[in-house]
Amino acid sequence: MKHYAYYPGCSLHATAADYDVSARAVMNHLDISYSELDDWNCCGATALASDSYLFSLLAPARNLALAGGDKGDMVVACNACYVAEKRALKAFKEGGEWSKRITEGLLRIDKEIDDDVEVLHLLQVLVNEVGLEEIENRAVCNLEGLKLAPYYGCQYSRPETEGIHPESPMDLERLLEVTGAEVLDFNKKTRCCGSSLMSTKEEHALRLCGEILKEADYMHADAIVVTCPLCQLNLDAFQPRVNGLLGTDYRIPVLFFTQVVGLALGLDPKALGIGKQLTSCSGFLEKYRKGA
Repeated sequence: MKHYAYYPGCSLHATAADYDVSARAVMNHLDISYSELDDWNCCGATALASDSYLFSLLAPARNLALAGGDKGDMVVACNACYVAEKRALKAFKEGGEWSKRITEGLLRIDKEIDDDVEVLHLLQVLVNEVGLEEIENRAVCNLEGLKLAPYYGCQYSRPETEGIHPESPMDLERLLEVTGAEVLDFNKKTRCCGSSLMSTKEEHALRLCGEILKEADYMHADAIVVTCPLCQLNLDAFQPRVNGLLGTDYRIPVLFFTQVVGLALGLDPKALGIGKQLTSCSGFLEKYRKGA
């Protein structure tokens, strides 16, 4: 298997440390060859473009220049980072004015982007590079009995990525199915959670989260499974505020897909960071242990 340049991004070194822990645990267990991108910087996420579109390309472009070659394609775990890096790579490869400005900007710091470098989400690596059959063969715990709501958020499927439907991606469902869990037909799976609106227009963001939580609650989901640290933070940490605003009583665990896959592979829940969520995972873990 080829080597990857792992780009954790800011969230996985801070509020989503459990995502980083579980991502590394799963990659190690599946013998995925990777190394953290040396001297990486913040990609600017979706906020930097509102200040300077050029810098919103240059920040992720510098990371792209650190990957490629013998360091491998960039593998990203955060949806916002994924979008930023894909947007910068697209602008660079199109060869227009923005490509020229990216190249000029990187030359000022003695950097350049490898023409062959690609950007992959970690979910894509597991589904398409490792393969569902391999993961199913390596699984030792059947998650039968657990109802999981797959939630991508609004960014994973929005970049121009071959094979991913912008409104109805299926990568996460396909991956969760090999764990033996019941994967719900979750029609809010690409709805926006509000992301950073939580710090500027809190009520609006809370109502967006409420729509997602309402659907998961209606379907009796044991957990919402996410691919993005920003989505996880909003849906997990702000459930009490959603309840206060809407008069509900949602208590739905919000887990990263790497944590669920890790359980199927037989990894210890604590080693995957399960239990560090603000919404209790005790009910989820009780059902898991009964079936394990």
